[in-house]
Amino acid sequence: MSEVAIVTGASRGIGAAVARLLGANGYRVCVNYRAGREAADSVVADIAEAGGEALAVQADVADRDAVRRLFETVDDRLGPVTALVNNAGIHGPRARVEDLDPKVLEEVLAVNVVGLVACSQEAVRRMSTRHGGGGGAIVNISSGAAHIGGAGDGVQYAVSKGAVNSFTIGLSQEVAGEGIRVNAVSPGLTRTDMPSPAALERGPSIIPMGRVGDAEEIAEAVLWLVSDRASFVAGANIRVAGGRP
Repeated sequence: MSEVAIVTGASRGIGAAVARLLGANGYRVCVNYRAGREAADSVVADIAEAGGEALAVQADVADRDAVRRLFETVDDRLGPVTALVNNAGIHGPRARVEDLDPKVLEEVLAVNVVGLVACSQEAVRRMSTRHGGGGGAIVNISSGAAHIGGAGDGVQYAVSKGAVNSFTIGLSQEVAGEGIRVNAVSPGLTRTDMPSPAALERGPSIIPMGRVGDAEEIAEAVLWLVSDRASFVAGANIRVAGGRP
């Protein structure tokens, strides 16, 4: 049976690039999305056109019941999950900390942290040899914002990604002996709809390589981490940022 991957937030940006690349490399892919069914269906169609197999499943990862249904749907339609890519994430309105609406912070943490943990729990229950599973890989999409800080417009996002980094280390150590490798990828400034237009414009001047990254370049790091080529890699956080710390 082929490998089965769930990619959360896969209707656009980095998630869509990851889903397409996994599909092109033999994974049966669940393209998860919260909204935008048409975009998710387009990613599924791209994978099918390239000879792969995929399905789109709507689920808000901040909703634990929806997460459970997501994994049950994959169980029924694609088979046991062997790779989870926790990509779903939101930034929230850009503001200084003193002006940050507490509800915005709660929403960002609910998706970027609580949702990521919920998806990882469901994956571990299926993958872990402790539960009769055959092992697997989890890759968490973090961000360089975790150590840059996001001052002025995105501290709430940076805080959420700092939590992702800590969770990656902790979960990795818990399940490495149960056949599950947990790692993270921390993209730098990438050409998606998440960075502000101003950030994309000034990007080349602050990135040593002199350009902004593409989503497909981030996806290559994810593909390596879920593959057997990274068989002795656990608890790592790969920075893909064109040389920017």
